[in-house]
Amino acid sequence: MAFRLTEDQEALAAGVRDYLAGTHGTDVLRRLDQQERPRDPAIWQGLVEMGLTGLLAPEAQGGMGLGLVEGALVAREAGRACLAEPLVDTALVAVPWLAAHDRVEEIGAIVAGDRTVPLAHAANGWTADGTGEPLDSVDPLRLLARSTQPASDDPLLLDLGALMGAAQLIGIGEAMRDQATDYAKLRKQFGQPIGAFQAVKHHLANCAVALEFAWPVVLRAADAMQTRIASAPLHVSHARLAAGDAAWLTAETAIQVHGAMGYTYEVDLHFWMKRCWALVGAWGDRNFHYHRMEAALLDGAHPIGPEHSFA
Repeated sequence: MAFRLTEDQEALAAGVRDYLAGTHGTDVLRRLDQQERPRDPAIWQGLVEMGLTGLLAPEAQGGMGLGLVEGALVAREAGRACLAEPLVDTALVAVPWLAAHDRVEEIGAIVAGDRTVPLAHAANGWTADGTGEPLDSVDPLRLLARSTQPASDDPLLLDLGALMGAAQLIGIGEAMRDQATDYAKLRKQFGQPIGAFQAVKHHLANCAVALEFAWPVVLRAADAMQTRIASAPLHVSHARLAAGDAAWLTAETAIQVHGAMGYTYEVDLHFWMKRCWALVGAWGDRNFHYHRMEAALLDGAHPIGPEHSFA
């Protein structure tokens, strides 16, 4: 695959980032958190008008017909903004899954923004933005329900959910890294910003490196799924582990940089931290993806070594 994004892909990511920065800031997160149902129809309509609900939908159903790499770019920005609306689950997971199963007649309403699709998978035990018995989530902006329908065990659905979850975790981690860095520039101890101390610098640098190295792994997984190569599930699990570990490290570090304040509601960090905690357990937890990689590598199904890395 080509690891360099095209100009169009970069423009897509920048456009989504700019839109969400202007419409989904921390003031919106706090407002939604105080509502009985943390959703805003105006924000959802804006996402529809940008065409994001149809990003991965076939052109025949009114969509853009783009691929999973573009989907991962948008999911990353959704994570960076801690987006409350169910864009990722519906437009970036459900749409390609429905299209893969030739259920295209259901996609038109999604593209128009008239329908969200809560998909239940056996790995989760819940649906997001679905109907049924409400369930508590560590993330106050996620609406979870116990599924009233039999949960699917379709591996494609699991991989799509895990892939887009990994992309979100990259954006979440980057947002937490930036918040911690900004705070370290302002908070002073011993007459200078705490960011001047090597102990703080090195911890934040470790986060930056982990996130930077995890992002190409996510893009590799997206390309592998798009091209339907046999090893795609392995790449998805690799992405999920790399992104989840990087985001988790960044959450812990950001809390430490903020000191005791990092755990409080008054600090915006907690929204992204809770989203990170929620997503690392969704669509297969760390143990599941670790053992799926282990099995693929140790039983010889996927040969390892530099000559196989980009095969």
